[in-house]
Amino acid sequence: MTYRFRFLTALGMGLALAGCKSDGELVVAGNAVGITAVRTACPAVGIPDYTGDMTLFNSPTSRTLGDLDVTAAITNLNSTCNEEGDRVYAEATFDVVARRANVQGARTIELPYFSTVLRGGSAVVSKRVGTVTLTFADGAERATASGKAAAFVNRADATLPADVRERITRKRKAGDPDAALDPLADPEVRAAVQRATFELLVGFQLTQDQLRYNATR
Repeated sequence: MTYRFRFLTALGMGLALAGCKSDGELVVAGNAVGITAVRTACPAVGIPDYTGDMTLFNSPTSRTLGDLDVTAAITNLNSTCNEEGDRVYAEATFDVVARRANVQGARTIELPYFSTVLRGGSAVVSKRVGTVTLTFADGAERATASGKAAAFVNRADATLPADVRERITRKRKAGDPDAALDPLADPEVRAAVQRATFELLVGFQLTQDQLRYNATR
């Protein structure tokens, strides 16, 4: 399955190019030029497109405004990561903000959400499903709740091979044939970076009808 993502941490293919202390600068030593690659083993955290919102209707066959029951959205997605040791631990926290159409009476609802670890943009390493419980007070239109997701990533899997790191970061002289070439343009380098790239993705566990509604509204 192919996803498009809204990343909390957007690192492209997981690689940030930096020089010395400023992102995007080249490292120059004498007449040689190189790139310092700063890469973390922590997974990027984000919400796949069309999964950050959930809409519930009073009728399973109606999608009109008059039949609207509850709308909810995932917001305030934040992450922490511990890179020490052979297993990298990442944790994501988020809020769910919901609004209901009928404010009469107190009401509690449970909304399912998923957290999944993706490798290389398409390979699902793990997936878990949880629920967020929201309680509306009598007369209240809005309710808020918090959720959490966590994942472990093997450091070895998230680390670029030494030869690939050397090809990306080695210093190139101005007269070298590949001095002006982007090392990530090399299919082998690009594939290695992709294999070592992980994401922790969070979203609502939607039905096919709900996902279609989000994609077409």
